[in-house]
Amino acid sequence: MGAREEAATPRRRDGDAALSFTDFIAIDWSGQAVERPKGLAVAHARFGDVAPVLIDRPWSRADILAFLDALARAGTRALIGLDLSPAFPFADAGAYFPGWEASPADGPALWALVDHLSAADPHLAATSFVQHPQARRHFRQMGDCGDLFPGGRGRFRVCEVGQETMALSPYSCFNLVGASQVGKSSLTGMRVLHRLRGRIGLWPFDPLPESGPVLVEIYTSLAARLAGMRKGISKIRDAATLDAMLAAFGSAPHAPLPRYDDHATDAILSAAWLRVAARQPGLWEPAALTPELAHTEGWTFGVL
Repeated sequence: MGAREEAATPRRRDGDAALSFTDFIAIDWSGQAVERPKGLAVAHARFGDVAPVLIDRPWSRADILAFLDALARAGTRALIGLDLSPAFPFADAGAYFPGWEASPADGPALWALVDHLSAADPHLAATSFVQHPQARRHFRQMGDCGDLFPGGRGRFRVCEVGQETMALSPYSCFNLVGASQVGKSSLTGMRVLHRLRGRIGLWPFDPLPESGPVLVEIYTSLAARLAGMRKGISKIRDAATLDAMLAAFGSAPHAPLPRYDDHATDAILSAAWLRVAARQPGLWEPAALTPELAHTEGWTFGVL
């Protein structure tokens, strides 16, 4: 099996490595170009049924980078979900940015390019990248729709098509307009992924390791849907609803939170879901995930 094929499926020795996780961390991300975005939230669950705990602090992206780096140094066997898209569509056009000579060949090269072109942006923002003369042609921005943005809803990754079949509502990462856009979060996340390269792997770009932490892409609305939240309502803003959703994943009730906003409750529920989902072999081997997709587009953990 070649290196590109190896990245498509978990590596296993003496049983399933996915069964060995002791910690489960969900991070609700934000692409807001400020030092401490209000949308950043981190929740931590341990193996068992105790409810996840919100790590309540005014996070910055640099703080989260340091937090993840510390987990890597400690060798914590943690499954870490990031609520962002780690790559742009590739399979539909054979490239992230068709027509641009600098268009990267794979995910890690994409992260390096975004970080390089945004090096002058503070707070790990990525404003400079989307303002680049070639990159901006592919994005829909406020007052500036690039000539290579295809119109309509924009381009989608294969796993985002899968999200639609699960009654979710994905948005194109090339769309940077509107409250539900995910492109800015994805771009700032790519800068963090580049800086973590070599210290924490991201599945499926990297095989599932036998020890230490590993990152996966999550979609927090998926956890809410699987917990029984009906379509059209995916946000939890009160204690009773959060406990009812946690119970669906076998979790005990949570300790009272300092706030019940979308970000805190999304992170807590997603951490509880990761604890259950990690032990489901089928989620590590989605049928549509090819070696090429694993190398270029990645995959949303939990999408079949």
